Amino acid sequence: MVLMLNNPRTIEVEEKDTDILTAGNEPCSLVVWNDEVNTFEWVIETLVKVCEQSVEQAEQCAMIIHSKGKYAVKVGSYEELKPLCDAITDRGIGATIEILSGT
Repeated sequence: MVLMLNNPRTIEVEEKDTDILTAGNEPCSLVVWNDEVNTFEWVIETLVKVCEQSVEQAEQCAMIIHSKGKYAVKVGSYEELKPLCDAITDRGIGATIEILSGT
């Protein structure tokens, strides 16, 4: 919602559309974000345990996360990715679920 002041006595309210992620069938990606707090070892261990990646795969993901700032570590439905996202964030690592565009 945006408030616009036209004159001192009148306030117009302009509503803007907002996309809300709902549990649908759209393919989504689980994005892990870089930070200055968590170690490579912790991120790798998390990806191995939570996302069931191999150590080599988790190491490669951690390097990409570090160099690019974020990386989609898994693709799937919202329902599949939500518990993984929660488990990652419970470990203190930033993660989000994003709808894949163009599909």
